[in-house]
Amino acid sequence: MTGKLDGKVAFITGAARGQGRAHAIEMAKEGADIIAVDICRDIPSNPYPLATPDDLAETERSVKEIGRRVVARIADVRERHELRDAVEAGVADLGKIDIVVANAGILPMAMGRAFDAMSFVDASDVDLLGVMNTVAVTVPHLPNGASVIITGSTAGMIRGTTDNPNMGPGGRGYGWSKRVLIEYVEEMSMALADRMIRVNCIHPTNCNTHLLQNDGMYSMFRPDLTQEGKQATREDAEPLFTIFQAMPIPYIEPEDIAKLGVFLASNDSRYITGQQIRVDAGSLLKWPNGPG
Repeated sequence: MTGKLDGKVAFITGAARGQGRAHAIEMAKEGADIIAVDICRDIPSNPYPLATPDDLAETERSVKEIGRRVVARIADVRERHELRDAVEAGVADLGKIDIVVANAGILPMAMGRAFDAMSFVDASDVDLLGVMNTVAVTVPHLPNGASVIITGSTAGMIRGTTDNPNMGPGGRGYGWSKRVLIEYVEEMSMALADRMIRVNCIHPTNCNTHLLQNDGMYSMFRPDLTQEGKQATREDAEPLFTIFQAMPIPYIEPEDIAKLGVFLASNDSRYITGQQIRVDAGSLLKWPNGPG
C-alpha cells in the first residue's frame, strides 16, 4: 500500500512527546522518514517539566518500529545554529527535507508563582522566534512543492485565555506569539508561493499534552482551590476543561492534530496555503469575544 508521504522527509521540532511525537508517528505511517528535534531539558521560567532524552528516544523507537528511518537530535529552537546543525545532520543522513513541522512550544504560566519577566522572553523566544528559526534553517533545503506546517493556538484568536493577568508574563508571551504567527504564516506563504511551497498554521484548542496537563493549568481552572491554599489536581480541573469547546469534550488528542498534519504535508493539499486552520471543537464560535 502506497502512503501519502512516501519518499518524503519531515523535519519536526518539539518531537520528543505530545503533538510533535504524534506528527512523527502519523507521518511515518504514511511513508515519511523523520528528523526529530527537541530541547530535551527544562527552561527555568517554565514551571512544568519539558521533554527528556528518553522521550526523544521513544519517538525515535516508535518511528523505527513503523519501518521508517529517523534522525533524532537535541537542539534548542531559540538557537539558530543548533537547529542548523540538526538540519545538516538530517540531510546528510536522509538526503533532503520536504516537510517542516514547527511545533516546539511552551506556556510558562505564573498561576500562584511570582511574576517573572523572563517567562515572557522565553515564551516568545520559543513560540515565535523558534518558529522563525526553524523556517529559516529549513527553507534553503526545501524543494518546490514542499509544505511548512506551524503549530498555533486558539489562544492567539480568543482574548482572555492565556492573556489572563493571573497567568503572568509567560501566558501573555504565549498568546502574543501565537497572534503574531497568524500574520507570519500569511506573509511567508506569499514569499514562498512562487515555489509552490505551502505554509499553513494549525490552531488547536485544549490538547491532551503536558502543556495542558500540569499543575499551573489545573490551578487556572480551579482558582477556588488555589485561594484555599490547595493544589488543584487533574481530577479537580478536567470537568471544567469542557468550558472552552462547543462540543462537550475536555480536549482533543495529539493525533487529531497529526492527522491534519499528514493532509497538509501531502499533495492532497497542494493548493492550500496561508491558512489558519482551527481544530477547536467549536471553541472560537462559542467564544468569539473571549470567555466571560
